[in-house]
Amino acid sequence: MAKVYTLAEVSQHNSAKDCWLVISGKVYDVTKFLDDHPGGDEVLISSTGKDATDDFEDVGHSSSARAMLDEYYVGDIDSATIPTKTKYTPPKQPQYNQDKTSEFVVKFLQFLVPLIILGVAFGIRFYTKQSAA
Repeated sequence: MAKVYTLAEVSQHNSAKDCWLVISGKVYDVTKFLDDHPGGDEVLISSTGKDATDDFEDVGHSSSARAMLDEYYVGDIDSATIPTKTKYTPPKQPQYNQDKTSEFVVKFLQFLVPLIILGVAFGIRFYTKQSAA
């Protein structure tokens, strides 16, 4: 029967000289594999002390990589010691009330403001032409 480890026990093995990972409920001592890992040893060391299943699956390891796990297997993880994942829920945002500024007023101002600017420009031009004459 396989030994059952707690996450606290596995978390103590978090260095290049002693590196254990938790993947799919199983504990693996990957210390001997650190130098051979294609992604480098830092990738493995950064996944210690937690459930590294998502990290392992996200990379898309080959079937031969999955088969290699068997030779590093040391036991199972006590799933009760792994913290449950909390799903991120964004904070509630206040709803923008479009009724405060009706679309008609916005469109009217978009039409009116350029006309006012144009009218002022013509007025200044007309006034300066008359006073110069």
